[in-house]
Amino acid sequence: MTFIDTHTHLYDEAFDFDREQALQRALDADVTTLLLPDIDSTSRPRQQALASAHPECTYEMAGLHPTSVKEDYKHELQLVHDLLFAPHPYIAVGEIGMDLYWDRTHEARQLFALRQQLTWALELDLPVCLHIRKAHNEVFGLLRDMDRRQWRGVMHCFGGSLQEARRAVEMGFHLGIGGVVTFKNAGLAEIVREMPLERLLLETDAPYLSPTPHRGKRNESAYIPLVAQKIAELKGVSLEEVASVTTASARSLFRLP
Repeated sequence: MTFIDTHTHLYDEAFDFDREQALQRALDADVTTLLLPDIDSTSRPRQQALASAHPECTYEMAGLHPTSVKEDYKHELQLVHDLLFAPHPYIAVGEIGMDLYWDRTHEARQLFALRQQLTWALELDLPVCLHIRKAHNEVFGLLRDMDRRQWRGVMHCFGGSLQEARRAVEMGFHLGIGGVVTFKNAGLAEIVREMPLERLLLETDAPYLSPTPHRGKRNESAYIPLVAQKIAELKGVSLEEVASVTTASARSLFRLP
């Protein structure tokens, strides 16, 4: 039984004092593959260093995170373009999307950046990893305007409604399920019950959003089995089935070996 953490920032500074130990704890917990989403040029060197040190179990994405879309966004986008179109085995374009949680100052720029990166993903036939926060209407609107029948990708840390989950799945997306599903009264529980297991992916978003009983502490990939166990309980299946199905889905979506 093996698991894949489809979204972890193990390269984050929160792991500077025990990164290797955290990776070993993940491997010991049967989390054998870790996918590393991109943020921007300031964090990318740490991401690249981690992937270079552990090519046997880590895989990189390239993209500009929506909260990093600021005045210099065109320069940042050019850096992403150069990465994606170079001969490097990036598995996805991400983490990209829209985040209007704090304010809408850069909404137009975020929309531009998202459209551009979605276009590159289509050109390169790569899946996308979407970050959507208080912006489901805007993102769904853009996806509709781009007039593509089916998409390949995952809506990371899914936080929308059941209706939006259904819409995402109908468009071809997977839903990233993390520690939030273990929280009491989490609306995510209903979504997990209703959506096909084949469309759910396991993730941590480490170092953020630790599952119960570690809520409020630093998250890490070793906690993926806790998320998987909660999904198993909600869907009335075995932990082994959740591990098998989500691992197969992740390997297929991201074309992992």
